[in-house]
Amino acid sequence: MDDRRHGFTLLETMIVLAIILILAAVAVPNLLRSKMSANEAVAQESLHVLDSALFQYWTTYRTYPSALANLGPGTPFDQASADLIEPVLAHGTKAGYTFIYTPAQTDLDGIVSAYNITAMPAVTGLTGHLSFSMDQTGAIHGLAGSTIVANPRSPGVTDAPQE
Repeated sequence: MDDRRHGFTLLETMIVLAIILILAAVAVPNLLRSKMSANEAVAQESLHVLDSALFQYWTTYRTYPSALANLGPGTPFDQASADLIEPVLAHGTKAGYTFIYTPAQTDLDGIVSAYNITAMPAVTGLTGHLSFSMDQTGAIHGLAGSTIVANPRSPGVTDAPQE
C-alpha cells in the first residue's frame, strides 16, 4: 500500500497564508489611495460642471440661484428647477464628496451676483484628503496645502459683473 498523504501540511498552508497577507497589506493601501485620488478628480470635475451650469443659469436668469437644488431637474424648467445638473449633484453629494453652495452677494432687488461652492470629503482620509473651493470667477482652489487647480476658462473671463 502507498502510505503517502495527499494535501498540504500545516507549514505549507501557513506559508501560503503569510504570502497572501503580505500581498494584501501592500495592495489595500494603494487601492485606497487610488480611490481617494479618483474621488478628488471627480470632485474637481463636478466643480467644473457646476461652474458651467451656474454660468448658463446666470446668462438665462441674470442672477445666480439661491440653492444648489435650483440647478437640478424639475418641471417646468425655470429658476427653481433649471435642469442643468444631474440629481445626485443637485442634492449636494457625489463620489464621496459633499458640495456646499453659498450665495455670497445679494443686492436690494434680490439678484445674487456672487457665490462660493466648497467640496469637502464626506470622510476625510477615507473618501479624500483635499477640499476644494470655487467662486463665480471659475477658479478652483485646493484647500489643506494644495495648489490652485487650473481654470478651464481664459484668464480675465468673468461670469457676472463684479460690484
